[in-house]
Amino acid sequence: MTSANHFELLGRDGQARTGQLTTPHGVVRTPAFMPVGTAGAMKGMHWREVRDAGADIVLGNTYHLMLRPGAERIAALGGLQAFTGWNGPMLTDSGGFQVMSLSELRKVGERAVTFRSHIDGAMVELSPERSIEVQRLLGSDIAMQMDECVRLPADRGDIERAMQLSLRWGERSKRAFETAPAGYMLFGIAQGGDVPELRQASARGLVETGFHGYAIGGLAVGEPQSVMLAMIEEVAPILPEGRPRYLMGVGTPDDILQAVARGVDMFDCVMPTRNGRHGVAFTRFGQINLRNARHADDPRPLDEESSWPSTRNTARAYLHHLVKSGETLGAMLLSEINIAYYQRLMHEIREAIASGTFASFCERTRAEWAKGDIAPR
Repeated sequence: MTSANHFELLGRDGQARTGQLTTPHGVVRTPAFMPVGTAGAMKGMHWREVRDAGADIVLGNTYHLMLRPGAERIAALGGLQAFTGWNGPMLTDSGGFQVMSLSELRKVGERAVTFRSHIDGAMVELSPERSIEVQRLLGSDIAMQMDECVRLPADRGDIERAMQLSLRWGERSKRAFETAPAGYMLFGIAQGGDVPELRQASARGLVETGFHGYAIGGLAVGEPQSVMLAMIEEVAPILPEGRPRYLMGVGTPDDILQAVARGVDMFDCVMPTRNGRHGVAFTRFGQINLRNARHADDPRPLDEESSWPSTRNTARAYLHHLVKSGETLGAMLLSEINIAYYQRLMHEIREAIASGTFASFCERTRAEWAKGDIAPR
């Protein structure tokens, strides 16, 4: 292992872990959920709300930021934190997933991926070296290796080809990252689809290369939760005990509980803000659809016991009105309510692991979700 370690394990409860990751812009408490600010903005929320909700770290997207406003421009303006006003830790993904999912015209080669920009149609080349260069220009605390993500289901041959290519790109990403200042980190990404032996081979190859942390990619792309959890179980035991583990693009609150129980430390997902924009709130009662007519005359808040003001004080009737009217404020309020719920969940997960009560916490939490929302008026 040739990469310096910035992660400290503070406690365990079964396979669940709690710890802290020290970055140039602050400490990240784990398990951590990273809200997604794709293009340097949190949709519907101000950065101060993200911080007040309890987030230590957020995610930015290399693909979108390199296309607009451009990595060189952001670097000239002081880097992503200075540009956006978020003064805490930030992780950037490599851009590979967006190339595969957003670009209709793309060509994957050994050296690089070429694709047509979804903004202006221009042809762009993204290599592992360019991906790392862009992430260094952005100034993110944690960069991700470039990888190829295959959507499931897929043929085993395609999965293996992409996994082997991702391993080679991981080695090139690491070489390109060698000049980064001390304290900044590069994570490798385990691929292998839904094939156990390919997942194991990918994890072993990454560990041999040596990274500051390790991600599990290529999941939450349409496969059942049982497949996702089975692949985590294949990969996690191979990864170094003292390095952070990041499950990319996940997920629902139950996905998070299940993955934490299997040793995962970090998560990201657009679900809290995306669902908020579509009128859905996450609460301790489960998901609540504010479009439903049952809320139209209900003056009660979503959860009168919540620690988050908008969850505790805003009438369901008002949220229903905003959502049905298409008012921007409805999306804003529900996005902050959802991010606050996710961050509260992570806080309670960390406390439960530290106190050795994680299993009973999961049981209570799922029981509350199962009971459902309070009775309508």
